[in-house]
Amino acid sequence: MIVPARFNGPAGSGNGGYSAGIFAGSDGGQVTLRTPPPLDTPLSRVGGQVHAPDGTVVADVVPADEIDTVIPPIGYADAVAVSAGYAGFTEHPFPTCYVCGPERADGLRIFPGRMPDGSTAAPWTVPGDVSPAMLWAALDCPGGWAVIGAGRPYVLGRIAARLDRLPVPGNECVVRGALTSVEGRKALVHTTLYDSAGTELARARATWIAISG
Repeated sequence: MIVPARFNGPAGSGNGGYSAGIFAGSDGGQVTLRTPPPLDTPLSRVGGQVHAPDGTVVADVVPADEIDTVIPPIGYADAVAVSAGYAGFTEHPFPTCYVCGPERADGLRIFPGRMPDGSTAAPWTVPGDVSPAMLWAALDCPGGWAVIGAGRPYVLGRIAARLDRLPVPGNECVVRGALTSVEGRKALVHTTLYDSAGTELARARATWIAISG
């Protein structure tokens, strides 16, 4: 397994959602990141662990419990309007993130704006090379931006995803995210991905960890 350099989150390491999708593979499940996923590095999965060449445990992969929280859909035009207020346009802890970094013209360009109830919404036009790992990535950052604030960066610690089907390239999808609870440095969030008809495509549950700014 390799996480190519273009799929970074924080500079120099893999986007958490994309990396988790690679690590989970066709089995799905829940992925806990133990260290920032290295880029362009051959990794091996042995049982329920992903190892770097030096033996470092990069991630644990286990079966996931049912993800029973769904964030309701909104229309694509409404998501576009909400996205215009994306906080990452003015302050972003990782501006070159493949998923939500405004400095990445070649990224997914998913910019989750905050709605009045605190949940997030973002439009997403599906690229031609869409893959299961890309859906894990799309489900990642919109949840984080439900808790990330000015001077309060978070990174993904754990994510479980359920993928029902891949969207069609070019489809105008909507990703929704919401904060469920906060305990100390840990924030539990949920995300849901919808196609242009409002049909659910995938959902995820994730734990984000606050880091020092």
